Amino acid sequence: MKVLAFSDLHRDLAAAADLVERSTEADVVIGAGDFGSVHEGVAETIAALAPIAAPALLVPGNNETEEELRAAVADAGWEAATVLHGEGAEIDGVSFFGLGAGIPVTPWDWSFDLTDEAAQARLEACPEGAVLIVHSPPEGHCDRSSAGDHLGSTAIRDAITAKCPPLVVCGHIHEAWGERSQIGESRIANLGPGGAEFEV
Repeated sequence: MKVLAFSDLHRDLAAAADLVERSTEADVVIGAGDFGSVHEGVAETIAALAPIAAPALLVPGNNETEEELRAAVADAGWEAATVLHGEGAEIDGVSFFGLGAGIPVTPWDWSFDLTDEAAQARLEACPEGAVLIVHSPPEGHCDRSSAGDHLGSTAIRDAITAKCPPLVVCGHIHEAWGERSQIGESRIANLGPGGAEFEV
C-alpha cells in the first residue's frame, strides 16, 4: 500500500495543491494535524485538499480542535476523508489509529492539547500492528526543538513500544520536519508540509 503523509500545512495552499497532485499515486493519504494556524484557515485548507479522491485519514493538530476539523471536512464535502482522534480505521486490510492534539500540554492557552495521561488512556484502544497517526512525536524521537529540548510525548513513545506499529507519522515540532527514527521495528517520521511517501 502506498501512503502519502504530511503534517503542519498551517494554511499553505500551495503545499496543499502539490499534495492533491501527488495524491493520484497514493492508496491512502494521511494528514497529521495543523491544517490551520491558531484556529484560523482550517476550512480553507481542508477545502483545498478536498479534491483528493484517495481515502484520507486526518487527525487534528494543536492549531485546530477535533470539532473544527470535522466541521471543515463536512463543509468541504470531502467524502473520502475520515477524522480520527482516539479511534481507528481499516483500509484494504490495513489498520490505522489516529490521535491528534499537542501532547504533552503546550505553553499556549489557545492550543488544543492533551496531557500524557489522557493520551495514554486513548492510545490503549490502538490495535497492535496498526499504523499510528499522531500530531505529536514520541519523546526522544523526531522531537528536538531549536533549543535542543526533547518535546515529544512519553505516552506515544510507550504506545509504540507496546503496540509495535509498522509506521508512525507525526509533525508538530517544526525543527524536526523530515527527521526519521526507529523504536524497535517501528519506523517514525516527522513529516512537515512537503510530505513523504511510504509503503506499508
